[in-house]
Amino acid sequence: MKKLLIMILTTFGLLSAWGGQANADDLKSYTQPFQNTTQTLSGKSVAANTYFTKIDYWDVKKASLNLSYQVSQIADDQTSDITVAINGVKFYSFRPEVKDGVQTKTIDIPLNLIKGSNNLKIYGQILNKAGKSAVSVQTPANWLTLYQASNVNFQYNLKQPDYNLKSFYNHFSGADTISFGQSVIAVPKQPSDGELAAATYALTGVTRTIATDTDQVRILPDNDGRVKAAPYRVVIATYDHLPKRYQHEFSVAKLKHRGGLKLVYAKDKYTLIITALDDQMLQKATRFMANTELMTETKKPVKYVSAKTATYMSSLHYDGSRQLTTQGVTLSGSGHHEETFFVALPASQSNAYGSKVRLSLKYAKNLNFNNSLVTVYINNRNIGSYKLRAERADNDELTFKLPANLKIGSGFSVRVAFDLEPRQITKSDNTESPWAAINPTSKIFVHAMEKNTLLFSNYPSLFIKNNTYDHLAVVRPQTMTTDDFEALSNLFNLIGIYTKSNTGQIKFYQHQPDHTTLKNSNVIVLGTPGQNAMIKRLNDQLYFRFNARFTHFISNEKLSIESDYGKTIGTAQLLRSPYNPKRGLLVVTGMTPKDVYLASTQINYQKTIVEHGGDTIVVDQDNNIYNYRFKKHATLNKHVALKQTIRKNTKLIGYLVIASLFMALLVAAIFMILWKNNLLRKGKKDEQR
Repeated sequence: MKKLLIMILTTFGLLSAWGGQANADDLKSYTQPFQNTTQTLSGKSVAANTYFTKIDYWDVKKASLNLSYQVSQIADDQTSDITVAINGVKFYSFRPEVKDGVQTKTIDIPLNLIKGSNNLKIYGQILNKAGKSAVSVQTPANWLTLYQASNVNFQYNLKQPDYNLKSFYNHFSGADTISFGQSVIAVPKQPSDGELAAATYALTGVTRTIATDTDQVRILPDNDGRVKAAPYRVVIATYDHLPKRYQHEFSVAKLKHRGGLKLVYAKDKYTLIITALDDQMLQKATRFMANTELMTETKKPVKYVSAKTATYMSSLHYDGSRQLTTQGVTLSGSGHHEETFFVALPASQSNAYGSKVRLSLKYAKNLNFNNSLVTVYINNRNIGSYKLRAERADNDELTFKLPANLKIGSGFSVRVAFDLEPRQITKSDNTESPWAAINPTSKIFVHAMEKNTLLFSNYPSLFIKNNTYDHLAVVRPQTMTTDDFEALSNLFNLIGIYTKSNTGQIKFYQHQPDHTTLKNSNVIVLGTPGQNAMIKRLNDQLYFRFNARFTHFISNEKLSIESDYGKTIGTAQLLRSPYNPKRGLLVVTGMTPKDVYLASTQINYQKTIVEHGGDTIVVDQDNNIYNYRFKKHATLNKHVALKQTIRKNTKLIGYLVIASLFMALLVAAIFMILWKNNLLRKGKKDEQR
C-alpha cells in the first residue's frame, strides 16, 4: 500500500512538473525597441526619457529593461549612479562600472508600475575623479551615452481573442503578432484587379497603426503555406472566388448590395472573411476594415456594409500647430534634464520659413540664474538657448524660430533641455529643490509647404495628398508569383505608413490603362518585361534600360553593366510621368520576379527609404545596393516651386521691395531738388538756345 501511494504521488509530481513545463513553454517573449536614437547626455546630473507600450491582450509575467550604455572613462565609480523610473516612480539604482566600451544592464521592472502607455526615465549622476575626491563641477567630461540597442522585454501569456471583430483586430494588428509573422492577408491565387485593390485598402489601413519599422503584414495567395500556418488571417475575395468552406458562411441574399465581414474560428485559427458579390462592395467592406475606429468599436463577429455605410476615417484638420504635452511635464533636481516630444506632420508637407517652438515655462526661484538655461533641439539640431530669469520664474514665454532650411520630415522630435544650477553647489547633488515645468500651452507652429521633388527623399509623399493616396494607378503583372505578392506588400507597407485616411483611390490594371487614366494618375508599374507589357513600352523612358530583346539591362553613363550581370539586378526608378509632367511614375522592374522583389526591399520601410536621395535604386542578387540621380531638375510642379521660392524668401523680397521704394523716393527727391533750384529748367533753356 505504501509503495502504491508513493507511485501515485510520484506520478502526480511528474504530471505536475510536466504541466508546469507546459505553462512555461506557453510563455511568449517580445522585445520592444525604443524610438530614441543613440544619445549622449553631458553634465554631472542628467536625465533622458523614452516610451514603451504594453499590449492589452498580454498577461505579463515578467518585464525587463535591457539598458545599453557607456559612461565617461574618468567617472568616479564610487559616487556616480544611474536611476530608473517608470511613470514617475523610481524603482532601481546602481553604480556603473568605469571602463571602456559599451556596458549592458538587465533590470526587472515592477509589474504594478506598468500601464498601457509607459514613460521610462533614466537619471544619471556622473561625477569625475580628481585625485582622491570626485569633482562635481559640470564639464564636457561628465557624460552618459544611452544606445539605441536599449529595449524592454516582455514575457507573457497570450489572452485569446474574444469572438468579435474588435478583439480579432487588436490581435491581428498587434506588434508582437506582426513581428512573429502571424498576421496575413490572403487573396485568390490569381486575384482580379478589384480584389487586389481591396487587399491594399486593408493592408494600408493596418500598416498605418504599426509601431515597428522592421515588420509588416503581407498580401499572399491563399494557397501559400504561410497563410495556412498563420493564426490570424484576413481572407479577401468576391463571393464566386471564395473557397466553398467560406462560401457556406454567407447567404447570397444577405450579400445583395452589401459587403460582409465575418469572423470564423476553427483549428486554433482565427479567420476574418471579407466578401461581396462585386468588386465595388468588396472594396467598401475592406475600407471598413481599414478604419481602426470602426473595427475597434465592433463587438460582434459579423458586420454587413452597404453603400450608405460611412467608412471614412475621421481626421483632425491640420492648422499648423501641435501641442507638445497635454498634461505638462515637471523636471526636478540640479544638473541637466531633457524631455523629448514627438510631432507628426502630414507626410506630403515639410518645414517652411516661419516655423517656431513656443514654450510656456515655470521654474524655481532658487536657481543660479547666471548659469541656468533652456535649450531646444529639433531632431538633435540645436535651434536656440535662453537664460532663465528670476523675474520670469512664475510665467515665462519663450519663442525659438526654426531655420528655413531645416528638414524635419513627417515625424520629428522636439527635445527641451534644461541646465538647472542651484545657488549653492554640493559635492553630491541629489537635491530635488531646483525644478522646471513645461506647461500644456507649449506648442510648435509649423509653417508647412507641400513637398515638390521627384526624388526618393520625397517618396512616397509625392503619391499622397491630403493624407491619402493621390489617384494611384498600379499596373501589375498579368500572372502574379509569390515574389510579386511580396513586392506589392513592400510597396504598400510604406505607402500605408504615410497615409492617415482611407478615402483615396487605388486602382489596379493588368494592361496599360487608357490615356485619360494615365494623365490623371500617379502611376506605379511593377513586374518584369515578360510579365508586364507596359515596361517594354516605357523602356526608352527608363534611366536603366533593357536591351532590344529584353534579356538584360544595358550600361549607361552611371554604371557599366556586363550582360550576365544585367540579368541579376532589380531597379526602382522614379520618373516624371510622360503622360503628365506634374505626375510621378514609379517603375519597379528586373529580369526575374525575384529581382523585382529585391528592388522593392529598398522602398518598404521608413528607415530604408531615408538612405536613398536620388531617383534610381539598383539592387543585385548579392545585395549590393547603388543609388543614382539622373534628373538635373527634380521639381515636379514649376508653378508650385515658384510659389514655394517666394514663401521661403518672403523677408528677402520684402527687403528688396523696401530698398526699391527707397531708391525711387531718393531719385524723386533729387529730381525735385534740381527742379526747385531751376537746374533742370536752366539746362533745357540752354539746349533750346
